Amino acid sequence: MSRLLLLSFACALPLLAQSKKILVAYPDSALLAQLRSAAPQVRVVPVSPATVMTEISDADAFLGEITSAQVRAAPHLQWVGVISAGVEQVLFPADGGSDLRRSNIVLTNNKIVQGPEIADHALAMLLMLSRKLYMLYRNDQKQIWQPSPYGGIELNGKTAVVVGLGGIGTQIAVRAHAFGMTVIGVDPEDKPFLPFVQRVVKPDTFDDVLPSADVVFLSVPHTPQSHKMMGAHQFELMKKNSYFVAVSRGGIYEMSGLVKALDERRLAGAGVDVTDPEPLPPGHPLWKFENVIVTPHIAGRSDQDAGRMIHTLVENTRRFAEGKPLLHVVDKQKGY
Repeated sequence: MSRLLLLSFACALPLLAQSKKILVAYPDSALLAQLRSAAPQVRVVPVSPATVMTEISDADAFLGEITSAQVRAAPHLQWVGVISAGVEQVLFPADGGSDLRRSNIVLTNNKIVQGPEIADHALAMLLMLSRKLYMLYRNDQKQIWQPSPYGGIELNGKTAVVVGLGGIGTQIAVRAHAFGMTVIGVDPEDKPFLPFVQRVVKPDTFDDVLPSADVVFLSVPHTPQSHKMMGAHQFELMKKNSYFVAVSRGGIYEMSGLVKALDERRLAGAGVDVTDPEPLPPGHPLWKFENVIVTPHIAGRSDQDAGRMIHTLVENTRRFAEGKPLLHVVDKQKGY
């Protein structure tokens, strides 16, 4: 081997040693190609449940829903990127582990980019209920022309309480305001300038605004603080003939309280894309109500969402490789 070649090889060794290693637990060949194109200087390694533990000991980043055991096995880990908006599965896992939460590892998610389609879905549910389209659709399937007594209500002038004014809740508020609704937000953070929201209250005064709500939208992240915050008492505080729409996580509301409010005909209807338990099992009491719309946790799906979600991972991979600040960093103590 020539002296020049030896020198070139020796100079390359530090670069090879410093190459960052990113594990990718999402089985998507197109995503892998985009990651490698965005950061060619990084080693992008696809992993499965069977191979992850053999690869993670020297990994610098992990794209996927990491477990506590995997965090403990990864002393060099600096970044975990989750493709979803919710991060409770990695911050507050079922096994009770808090390794990721206690660590210095940066966690990112897609807490903003899923807002448009989920907000569309939430308003679609409300319109289907308020215009009684669920009843008219059944007649349509039977070729029945029966215009009464199915007149709906106007949303103009009604009050919407939006619980959680993050990326999803803000989009819901914009749409509700566009329909002429008065919007009241519930959020632990200060929201200094939201012209489409009349006022924002803290979660400890949530009960005070519930009696004025014609519809309650749940779009808050699932954290220990928000768990079952919409309990039986809160459903009892809702005005008669109001609506309930849940599009974030099923653990935010108490299912038995919702079923009771529907059984007692205090609610005009409910639309839920998320439930607890999930999937909602056959024979569950919620299935029996004709004024309830249940969708299988698909509010976040659209023709645009995958592109936006992948873009976040790709852009953050490029930034991570270049040592730049990452997008959509999660406050691990707050859980969002």
